[in-house]
Amino acid sequence: MAKWGQGDPRWIVEERADATNVNNWHWTERDATSWSKSKLKEVLVGLVVEGEAGRCEISDLKHLEGEASCNSRKGKLIIFYEWNLRLGWKGTVKESGEKHKGSVEIPNLSEENEVDDTEINVSKKKGEGDVLRDLMRTEGTTKVREALRDYLKALKTEFTLGMILPTKATTGQGLAAEQKLSGNTTQDSVSPQHLGTVGVKIPTVKILMREIFDSPADELYSIFTTPELVQKFSKCPAVIEAEKGGKLQMFDGCISGEYAELVPSQRIVLKWRCRSWPEEHYATVALNFKDMAAQTELQLECKGVPVCNEDSTRQCWKQQYFEEIRILLQQSHDNME
Repeated sequence: MAKWGQGDPRWIVEERADATNVNNWHWTERDATSWSKSKLKEVLVGLVVEGEAGRCEISDLKHLEGEASCNSRKGKLIIFYEWNLRLGWKGTVKESGEKHKGSVEIPNLSEENEVDDTEINVSKKKGEGDVLRDLMRTEGTTKVREALRDYLKALKTEFTLGMILPTKATTGQGLAAEQKLSGNTTQDSVSPQHLGTVGVKIPTVKILMREIFDSPADELYSIFTTPELVQKFSKCPAVIEAEKGGKLQMFDGCISGEYAELVPSQRIVLKWRCRSWPEEHYATVALNFKDMAAQTELQLECKGVPVCNEDSTRQCWKQQYFEEIRILLQQSHDNME
């Protein structure tokens, strides 16, 4: 093997912060389908279009079919997406106050075409109100294209964070670039030492999240500590040993750790990590359950998240935990009725 500074750099084993996938020579792939569905709904539904003719709004996402993925190879990202969308819109004519509805169809949003060249078809239900259809075909189409650009920008930046992993030389640069953090996030200087966690020293952040669930605290607590319920909302086999020092493994091993503290219906503390994080690096996750009669406020503090994995970790808790738990709770309540 050539020494550092000699030969083709593609074959040099450089010292890495995580000691894996050196120079990103290996092919890695991440499925962006579920994330994309949520993101497209977020950027499109509620979009308002106003003009002299009246006011229109994208009211719902009626149909969404397709897939998306992100790949990295030799330090380069390859983005794939292909979507067929149908949106519903509703509007009010300014002069008459008449209300009308219609749809927006995007039959082929893909990386093969620029957003400006992507076909967008606007239609309206029968009757008068063509001025609103014309408004949606002009200003509406422009706003829809802007929203699609926002989705693609997020797909290429927000979703892919951590896919091109830092080398030892760039770890310090990454820390300097993250001096200004926004939202419910604070920055730590090293990996968390709470609970005796020992890991590599890397720049980390603390994530704070707050969610309200239509469930009493004891029911919500049991979803995080009962193997059968965890497997239901995660849709994967899981190892759940809900006792101090007990093991935790979910999502086909993508998430692992152990239970550090359990106070029934009140608090859970976890030693928690994603498989893609640097070896032996764990975050400390505290889940506090605040009972509010028929509802529960869940406060999450996730301390020690690698800076480059901040957004993906937040999305993991939001989509793979909280959204799926809400679905499970709704199904349970429906069955009881």
